[in-house]
Amino acid sequence: MLRVSSQEILDSGSCPPVEAEASLRDLCRMNRWFGGVATTRSLIRRVAARTGQREFTVLEVAAGFGEVPRAAGRQLARRGITLDITDLDLVPSHLRRGHRALVGNAMVLPFRDNSFDLVSCSLFAHHLKPAEVARFAAEASRVCRRAVLINDLIRHPLHLALVYAAFPLMHSYVSRVDGVASVRGAYVPDEMRQMLSRADRAARIDISRHYLFRMGVVLWKGK
Repeated sequence: MLRVSSQEILDSGSCPPVEAEASLRDLCRMNRWFGGVATTRSLIRRVAARTGQREFTVLEVAAGFGEVPRAAGRQLARRGITLDITDLDLVPSHLRRGHRALVGNAMVLPFRDNSFDLVSCSLFAHHLKPAEVARFAAEASRVCRRAVLINDLIRHPLHLALVYAAFPLMHSYVSRVDGVASVRGAYVPDEMRQMLSRADRAARIDISRHYLFRMGVVLWKGK
């Protein structure tokens, strides 16, 4: 299945606010039900196991409502792992009130070197061109102390079929159109590894497959 990249409605300036709200809520449900939260939880547990660290500051990039790291954090708290989360998104209306959040560009993060233990993103990497993936990884590696976590989709014909099958669960037409575009624009693990190998500051790349065509990446911080 060839990769086909296209702009998603939610990222455009023409998405009606009511549809953006509904689509972001759809994304929260899909992430809870179909592996998004579980993937981020698994990645953070991997970092905790390797480093012995139990408390992490986390920058969630392209955060939207910030549901994924917070749901993962609630589950991790039962294992004694705590997260202190800051959301960042380019679109102010995507950020949820009551969260520590700021508007900013993921490609030029407004933070000093080593500002957070982890820089994380969910369903963001497939929006980027290959050169942009490497550029984001380098920028996120600059800002993190431990690792960059990438939680994204895996492009596959069966995954595309599952998205169509899930249409009745989506309340917004934006979710249906963007869901198809997301799978078509997603990368496969070999492509992701090749792109990330070009990023500065990375010492090691761990890529894993998760439930329902999810990809998890830990890009460890180099010296």
